Amino acid sequence: MGEIRVLIADDHRIVRDGVKALLAGSGDVVVVGEAGDGRAAVELCEKLAPDVALLDIAMPGLGGLEATIEIKKRSPRTRILVLTQYEEREYVRRFLKAGVSGFVLKRTAGNALVDAIRSVHAGGLVLDPEIAREAFDDASTGGRADPLDALTDREKQVFKLIAEGKSTKEVAQLLEISVKTAMTHREHLMEKLQVHNRTELVHTAIRLGVLRVEPGV
Repeated sequence: MGEIRVLIADDHRIVRDGVKALLAGSGDVVVVGEAGDGRAAVELCEKLAPDVALLDIAMPGLGGLEATIEIKKRSPRTRILVLTQYEEREYVRRFLKAGVSGFVLKRTAGNALVDAIRSVHAGGLVLDPEIAREAFDDASTGGRADPLDALTDREKQVFKLIAEGKSTKEVAQLLEISVKTAMTHREHLMEKLQVHNRTELVHTAIRLGVLRVEPGV
């Protein structure tokens, strides 16, 4: 078996360093790049075409989900493994729908991360046991309707960026689209979510888990 080329994307350097140290002794997993945010992850995946991209969920600018959507377009052969502390079923469902190949919790990863990377690279689907249980429970009960399902992939990206306080011009720059197109996406998503201003949009983003507010913040 040849080398498995991996990109690590997490906004905490200490986490990236820890993952690199964990993978260093694997013998076949090689870290070819690292990114501190989703935008950089997209650009590096397009440039380096890694076999596997390890993505965190909560990152500034393009988060893990928004970056996943873009990476699937720009580097379709790159398999995506989500490495995160968040295990809410809404996240799991959205990422699986976006086409990720695995979902591993940081607190339970340990040495199992190397095996997860190998499995994902071989075409398998890897889910942390706790996450798998949630996913199957969700599937068996039919789950709840998710308002985000009404949005296009691009509208989901614009939604998160606007909720974070980005201007329409900044959104356009981050997504490499025109300001007019960004405005159109904003109008469409606000209509679909039935929000009428930025305040309502932010509240909706928090309620849907698109924008996280950590305790004490």
